[in-house]
Amino acid sequence: MSRPEWSRPGVSRRGVFAGAAGLVALAGAPGAGRAAPAPAPALFGPPPGVAQLSRNENPYGPSPAALRAIAETAALGCWYANAATERLAAMIAERNGLAPDHVMVGAGSSEVLDCATMAFGRSGAIVAPELLFDPPLAYAEGKGVEVRRVPLAPDMGIDLDALAAAARAPGVALVHLCNPNNPTGLAIPGATLAAFIDRLPGHVTVLVDEAYNELTPDPPAFSVVGRVRAGDRVIVTRTFSKLHGLAGLRVGYALGRPDLLERLRPWSMSVGGNTAGLAAAVASLDDAPFLAMSRARIVEGREMIAAAAAAQGLPTLPSAANFVLVRVPDAERLRAALAAEKILVRGPYGRFREWSRVSCGRLEDIRRYAEALPRALAA
Repeated sequence: MSRPEWSRPGVSRRGVFAGAAGLVALAGAPGAGRAAPAPAPALFGPPPGVAQLSRNENPYGPSPAALRAIAETAALGCWYANAATERLAAMIAERNGLAPDHVMVGAGSSEVLDCATMAFGRSGAIVAPELLFDPPLAYAEGKGVEVRRVPLAPDMGIDLDALAAAARAPGVALVHLCNPNNPTGLAIPGATLAAFIDRLPGHVTVLVDEAYNELTPDPPAFSVVGRVRAGDRVIVTRTFSKLHGLAGLRVGYALGRPDLLERLRPWSMSVGGNTAGLAAAVASLDDAPFLAMSRARIVEGREMIAAAAAAQGLPTLPSAANFVLVRVPDAERLRAALAAEKILVRGPYGRFREWSRVSCGRLEDIRRYAEALPRALAA
């Protein structure tokens, strides 16, 4: 039998529990969750001095309530967390006017998206826009699922007419899209999506990734959860990674008819969820002051990125997410030039070589981006 961590040579019990005590102290500290954490090894978050604007994380989370919940439940991590999963599912269901059996909690929305692309992709092709959050499709394709990609409209929006036509072709089982879309940030009104869903064949299921819904101007108006309540063949996925700032704690969920979710569950890779993530999610749901602050910081960051681009004569797409897509002469060249100043942004996406995605990191990091952008464009 291996020795406990604290009993190994060079590791003291005092040192291990001092770390736990530090977590408890952090959870109770005034303003916890409102400022960047103290410098830490690059195992978690960017190294000191690096402006992380390449990933759609929220550096203002977890909330103070979430931190307290993590600290209070850390000692219970020896137990499976099934009851907490059920509690979170019930809370999510209540907020969306659904029964708990219409909710599937997963390890981030990535897991439930993977489950959906596999569950339905095994029975037919998946139709999707050519540009969206692609890892779930790549995951399914790697296991033999056919994915039919539909070009974007000239304005970089999702071409719903072309998507509907592709969905009416033989052999299609699933239509998958992201709203607001990643990496464009463009959002489609829920009523427009509902009309699109009505045009699809009755056997086709629609999967809508709403990871950024809470950052839209009117979340209910940009959602199709109403079609879930109506009993349609619609699955909506959401995450605690964006507004709640719990990306590393991996909590997400799917909303759908029980029979549709039952097709997803056999593909799940997690068992019972993780204690820290579930505790944080349950607490964060009711932390209204933090959520309001988080949203305000993200919106402010979006405006700062758009203003920085405009100052250099660079067009941007109107974003309803926690990033902005900026049109530049050469996205890869700009990425490399900014990286030389320790400012990280995304490089190009496939054939879209002139589009650079900049995420809403800490406001001070966005200011660094704004200051460095003229130099990077000239490099």
